[in-house]
Amino acid sequence: MRGFGELEAVVMHRVWAHDGPVTVRDIFGELAEKRSIAYTTVMSTMDNLHRKGWLAREREGKAYRYTAVASRAQYSARLMGEALADAGDTEVVLSHFVESMDGEQSAALRAVLDKLTRRPS
Repeated sequence: MRGFGELEAVVMHRVWAHDGPVTVRDIFGELAEKRSIAYTTVMSTMDNLHRKGWLAREREGKAYRYTAVASRAQYSARLMGEALADAGDTEVVLSHFVESMDGEQSAALRAVLDKLTRRPS
C-alpha cells in the first residue's frame, strides 16, 4: 500500500476533513486558496486515488462526488501494519516504538490493550 504522495496526502486530508462527499471543485477551491494549482491536477490526483481504492465516487450530473473508503485512523493503522511486516523482528521494533512514546500515547496504548484483552474470544 505504502504512503500517499505529497499531493495525494494533502487531498486525502481535505477529503477526511469534510467527513462526507466532495467534488473536485470543492477540494480545488480549498487548495487554490493556499497554493498555485491547476484544476486538472486536483482532478487527476483524485482520479488516481480512486483507481488506487482510496476514494469511492458517484456520478452527479457531469461531475463525481468522492468519499474516502477508509478513515484517517484506518490508513495510519495500515501503514503501521506494513512497517511491522517489513521490519523483521517485530518484538524489537515494537520495543523501540513503545520506548519512544510519550505518557499520553502510552496511556492510550494501555487502554487499547486492556479493552482488547477483556473482549470475549
